[in-house]
Amino acid sequence: MSKDAAHSHRAELEIVAGSFLISFSGVFVKIAHIGPTAAGVYRNLFGAIALLAIALARRDSFWRGWNNLRWVLLGGVAFAADIYFWHRSIHYVGPGLATILGNFQVFFMAAAGILIFRERATWRFLISIPIAVTGLFMLVGLHWSQFDATYRTGVIFGVFTAISYAAYLLCLRGARREHNRLSAPANLTWVSGFTALLLALTALVGGEALAIPDMNTALVLVAYGVLCQAQGWIIISRNFHRVDASRAALILLLQPALTFAWDILFFDRKTSGLELAGALIAISAIYLGAVRPSQRAPEAA
Repeated sequence: MSKDAAHSHRAELEIVAGSFLISFSGVFVKIAHIGPTAAGVYRNLFGAIALLAIALARRDSFWRGWNNLRWVLLGGVAFAADIYFWHRSIHYVGPGLATILGNFQVFFMAAAGILIFRERATWRFLISIPIAVTGLFMLVGLHWSQFDATYRTGVIFGVFTAISYAAYLLCLRGARREHNRLSAPANLTWVSGFTALLLALTALVGGEALAIPDMNTALVLVAYGVLCQAQGWIIISRNFHRVDASRAALILLLQPALTFAWDILFFDRKTSGLELAGALIAISAIYLGAVRPSQRAPEAA
């Protein structure tokens, strides 16, 4: 094996490890004995502390002009909306379906690229849309009339998650394109801290308690923030450029696939063969929509 091939293989394994860590995000939200907005507060607060430690150890700069602050503020608003909708979707429909719906962000990202940045629509993207709709219909459409209002709201919130997540990634993309940009850990420290503040204000306005009720919940929230918000994405982002686009996109699908598996294993999600097939079809569509053959690797979040 050549030196370049060895480095690429190691990078792939690290992306697998990062995806594995992030796949537990929905599980942590589900088992924490705290409200969905409060869970988002502590995810971002503990994540910001971990990211701050990483940035300080690297001696990264935290200020490089007002242009960077603009992206921090916009990114924080988008990510706060993402967390707000996703955490509620997790409680209403389970972490598996909520995470698959959130990963539909690839379609909104591609649509933004076509409509805003005048990028060309690829045949993969055009094919992926009807495939995704088919998978989603098999997951929730066939029994839509039988679902209660809470479950339907959870599905809708999952779609809102995808829209908010796409907006957040566009903000990160804008920040990374600044000439005098912050490092990824420094930028994510700012975004995480601002998101925690926004979600804390949202919880207070909505009357949701922010107090951590027990030690088990505290440990879950620390793991959620440190492992998922900070470490998982740091591992992934530092290896994206070393892996081909199609392979990186495929590996990243471990996250929604594993989360769906954890939902079945840990929370006894009742899943028919048709629903399981729908989940696999939806994940395959996400892969098709995410891959752009002309790129070396997807842009790191």
